Amino acid sequence: MEQGMVQVYTGDGKGKTTAALGLALRAVGRGFRVCVVQFIKGGGAYGEHLAARQLAPLLTIHQTGRDGWIFRDKLEDEDIRIAKEALELAREAMNSGDYDLVILDEINGAVWFGLICVEQLLEVIESKPPQVELVLTGRSAHSRVIEAADLVTEMREVKHYYQQGVDARIGIEK
Repeated sequence: MEQGMVQVYTGDGKGKTTAALGLALRAVGRGFRVCVVQFIKGGGAYGEHLAARQLAPLLTIHQTGRDGWIFRDKLEDEDIRIAKEALELAREAMNSGDYDLVILDEINGAVWFGLICVEQLLEVIESKPPQVELVLTGRSAHSRVIEAADLVTEMREVKHYYQQGVDARIGIEK
């Protein structure tokens, strides 16, 4: 890639991870190497993990986080440790020369929860090699992250079937 940019997909609407994975699919289709590091997404295989196995070695996904919910006012040391290790994994992948596109899925949420401080994420953004595309997803993107990005897309929820009691569906949300 000649010139990599920093993209942010944020907002309360559905589709942030889906948009990033769509970009990953497009990149893999062109022979680019893609690494996805998923923050706070423990708890089993999502559909993208199954697809990544078929698209390897061009698409690599690292799922991090423990099972269960994280609460902003009740952070556990284990959650903070896992998030910091995931951030270091992401930094190494981005600077390894092995990937053209690096996606930090739910990193904005990890910052919002307090698992990672915004300064740590800004250091990762600033250390991005010029030829690597970096995508940051998750609700509640910090204003400083938005300022540092080249592209920001905000997903806005207008209507969602979850409000009618429909749980996450295999192949659609997970």
